[in-house]
Amino acid sequence: MVEDRLVQGRYRLLGTIGRGGMGEVWRARDESLGRQVAVKCLKPLGPRHEPSLLEVLRERFRREARVAAALQHRGITVVHDFGEDDGTLFLVMELLSGRNLSQLLDDNRRQPLPVPDVIDIAEQVTAALAYTHEQDIVHRDLKPANIVRTTDGTVKICDFGIARLNHDIGFTARLTGTGVAMGSPHYMSPEQIGAHAMDHRSDLYSLGCVLYELATGVPPFDLGDAWAVLVGHRDTAPAPPRTLRPDLPEAYERIVLELLAKDPDDRPRDADALAKRLADARQPQAARTARPDDATVPDRRPPAWTRGITLGSPAGAARRPPERAPDRAATVLTDAWTDGGSPHRAEASPAAAIVSPAPPDDRRAALLRRLEAGHELALEGRHFEAHQVYAEVLTGQERALGPDHPDTLGCRHHLALNLGRLGRQEDCHALIGEVAAARERVLGAHHPDTLTTRHELAGVLGRLGNWPAAVQTWQQVAVARAASLGPDHPDTLATRYEAGIGLGRLGRTAEALTLYRDLVADRTRAQGADDLDTLRARHGLGVSLGRLGRWQEALAESREVALVRARALGPEHPDTLVSRRETAVALGWLGRWSEALDDYRGVAEVRERVLGAAHPDTLASQGDLAQCLEQVGRPDEAAAVHRRIAALRRERAGRRR
Repeated sequence: MVEDRLVQGRYRLLGTIGRGGMGEVWRARDESLGRQVAVKCLKPLGPRHEPSLLEVLRERFRREARVAAALQHRGITVVHDFGEDDGTLFLVMELLSGRNLSQLLDDNRRQPLPVPDVIDIAEQVTAALAYTHEQDIVHRDLKPANIVRTTDGTVKICDFGIARLNHDIGFTARLTGTGVAMGSPHYMSPEQIGAHAMDHRSDLYSLGCVLYELATGVPPFDLGDAWAVLVGHRDTAPAPPRTLRPDLPEAYERIVLELLAKDPDDRPRDADALAKRLADARQPQAARTARPDDATVPDRRPPAWTRGITLGSPAGAARRPPERAPDRAATVLTDAWTDGGSPHRAEASPAAAIVSPAPPDDRRAALLRRLEAGHELALEGRHFEAHQVYAEVLTGQERALGPDHPDTLGCRHHLALNLGRLGRQEDCHALIGEVAAARERVLGAHHPDTLTTRHELAGVLGRLGNWPAAVQTWQQVAVARAASLGPDHPDTLATRYEAGIGLGRLGRTAEALTLYRDLVADRTRAQGADDLDTLRARHGLGVSLGRLGRWQEALAESREVALVRARALGPEHPDTLVSRRETAVALGWLGRWSEALDDYRGVAEVRERVLGAAHPDTLASQGDLAQCLEQVGRPDEAAAVHRRIAALRRERAGRRR
């Protein structure tokens, strides 16, 4: 494969991420959706290889695609596509930004990871395994190189290349009957080594090996050669982890040793049972770490979720951090796909810093449940009650988690937005600005949460009339979201749309027209021509055309959008009515008032029926109707409409008093 090649007419290869004996992994751009992806390509093998081996490798690759594409879980790498191009099989995956666990250990100079990080990783991997085992799938090659921790702290299992479907015995026999090595020696279960019957408990053994290494810095059988390692798994009891890591809680040592039991029946019965064991073990651990001012707790490290947020931050109280290469997105590869390194270490590659979310506990869970109750109140329009809930939750989170914890900052974000809904725009602006600065400091300038807060900050600036600052902020956020999420991500497109509205408010109509035209093209490609967001962009395009006096084009655009909206949303939907009004406006500017009258009257009648006679939108529509009646020479009818509007406004004002 070569750089800039277009695979299957869609995936543009940009540069290699990794290369190994079986193939290559490339960073690529999906030209159809405009997003960055990873493309894994199986090397074409020449005639010198045995035909049976060629077929096994191809079958194994196809199997990875079918198995992985069927899995939908936040803890498993997403597979987007699979195919064959000019004799080369390829797999298209999400491009992960983060570090695999082997790389994290290398970054830490092969020293053990902090206990909270080990616990967090154990719980997330266990949840992903519980899901895969429910699908009757066994991974069979679980190891640190196949587990990645992304920049937002999510832990994902990668590479289901030798996963086994339990019911597909015949297919598995063909794969294993050729002598192709299956699995990695440092993480293989005894039954896997002896070619005995395997089930999901083999993955639990491999997870035990991974957790042992994370907790101690070395795998359970770190011996001189692969054969000695295999014999160790089969015949030798591992050294208890606390002999290498005395500060590891006893409860977690017991769990790791149970996972490493030689007999599968002596291990936890499944991943769900393991999850319960981990949750039970957390309780005394949480009690020990809940009070940082307790004199019996000497560890003064920052919370686990802050570790790795900035490059070079200490991994422990007395450990100097290793030097890191410049950040870039990295797809975590297995040993089969990378060259060099020890048998239990993957090739290290630069990646983004890791944000490790704090492990959930009962207090945190209770606060999050209350936060959800606040969201429900806000959705119901009960903003004062929502404000009280947000304020109480924020107090609890600051006390339990600290002012800079992501949960605390998230609550402050929602509290700020709710202040805006209460009409307190100045207070909203002050608080949302503080949250944006804090999230940038804690999470980084390009973190999705930081960009979300900055997007909302721009909206507040607009509501306060500071449209130049609002537009500038939206434009900056759009650029950052395009870089971190992709140019066609819904959040990126939404920010560009808001920037278009701001440009219109500033009278920079030509710039708005260009933005909307590009946005329509991008949304049509990414979301479809009939998508509601695509139609909103087309509406903005039509309005901009009208403001530039290009009324014939504006009429054509508004009419088409109105027809599509009526079909997709219904003739009485507010968006449909807005498009019908724009059609009438364009007709009026073209001097075609008689045609405009039908649309003005239709919009006014529907709004009165749906919203009520005294609703502001209804009154505005009645005003449009009166103006049109005057233009077509029907002044008496226009006067009657004006008198009715005046009476409804007096009545509405009286009710407010």
